[in-house]
Amino acid sequence: MTRDPAPVARPFQRIGAISNTHAGRTFQDAVQLFLSRLGLELEREFTVAIGHAIKKSHRFDLGSADPPILVECKSYTWTSGGNSPSAKLRGLNEAMLLFSVAPPEYRKLLVMLRHLRRDESLAANWLRNHGHLVPPGVEIWELDADTGEGACLLGPDENAPNGGNHRAAPTA
Repeated sequence: MTRDPAPVARPFQRIGAISNTHAGRTFQDAVQLFLSRLGLELEREFTVAIGHAIKKSHRFDLGSADPPILVECKSYTWTSGGNSPSAKLRGLNEAMLLFSVAPPEYRKLLVMLRHLRRDESLAANWLRNHGHLVPPGVEIWELDADTGEGACLLGPDENAPNGGNHRAAPTA
């Protein structure tokens, strides 16, 4: 019988995780399950050509050709000191660039881990401070990994957060 190795304390590694990569993959699995419960069957590591005049293949975390959907999953948390993880948040800005050069027929979702500091989630904080970088049509969701419930913070046709009007819970 094999067991997962005990977590080793490393600088900048999520507490309780085997590795940051493992934490990200676990969250990606949770996002895939959540979206499948909403009726979206998606492939892992879905590849599509992105770009303007010059195209290059890019692997999105999840996706589908039919219906056309691209998903980036980000399992980011506030730092242990309660600060914003600025280097990781730049990865969200990069995701917005990738979505902006992805084929226009694709539905585009950024799904972030719901992680609170005081009463504000990291996703809501990023959207408040960097929402101007979100391309038209991109949806911003957050997923509570403990409950499996998700909420749409920004819908595809909105320019401002919608207050969670697109809340969704998995069906049993």
